[in-house]
Amino acid sequence: MRWNARQFEWDLSQRCLIMGIVNVTPDSFSDGGRYLDTEAALTHARRLVDEGADILDIGGESTRPGADPVGVDEECRRVLPAIEALAQEFPQVALSIDTSKAAVARSATEAGAAIINDVTGLKGDPDMAGVAADCGAGLVLMHMQGEPGTMQAAPVYKNAVAEIAAFLECQGRLAVEAGVARECLAFDPGIGFGKGLDHNLQILKRLDAFQCYGQPVLLGVSRKSFIGKLLGEDEIEMRQWPTIALTSHAVEQGVRIVRVHDVLPNVQATRMTQAIVRAT
Repeated sequence: MRWNARQFEWDLSQRCLIMGIVNVTPDSFSDGGRYLDTEAALTHARRLVDEGADILDIGGESTRPGADPVGVDEECRRVLPAIEALAQEFPQVALSIDTSKAAVARSATEAGAAIINDVTGLKGDPDMAGVAADCGAGLVLMHMQGEPGTMQAAPVYKNAVAEIAAFLECQGRLAVEAGVARECLAFDPGIGFGKGLDHNLQILKRLDAFQCYGQPVLLGVSRKSFIGKLLGEDEIEMRQWPTIALTSHAVEQGVRIVRVHDVLPNVQATRMTQAIVRAT
């Protein structure tokens, strides 16, 4: 299993990539406002790199339930200074732009981003696949039912796993038809994006179902609200250990990219799990 993103090429047959989260937003559910200032974002990113992040995922628009949309100019104003600075400081770390807008993605890749992380799976902007194809960026296609403002109102599926897998396969085909190399694709079932607790658990039980075209699955469960609902835990910081448990489960199920807030413990968890899985 290989994943390519511009100058980066990873063999994921024996390892998992850790994607650290850098939210340059005032309203993200877990750390909104903490890293809105560019220097604060850079300090946070440096810590994530020191802890072992392979990828830094930089986002300028919150996609939490009920979030308000952000315009292209404002989103670029938030993310581009951080991307430009990090691209120069950490050439060995892949930068990812978490956006659903092709114009933001294009500006971010020009500034140094190697990956486009599209939470709409190409539904938000018809030009997104073309941007990825033009520069050879890695492209993460995520499933989301509805849109952030309303997605958790009343999500309904007949068969969540089958419907999400079919969507990802369809969007992957559209990306390839637009010129994106298959080796540049990764697929995210979208935990918490238009899913209820039962849907999330069904997805986590069948993570193997989302490995489309032989390409890696990315999973983002870090600190998410379904953990709090299941465990009765309102404090976001107390969801760290359940996140680590889910990371280990995901790696055992074949997931090869995990998106997390807390890098070091998840690096350690993936290494331990991979050592056990590889043991003969």
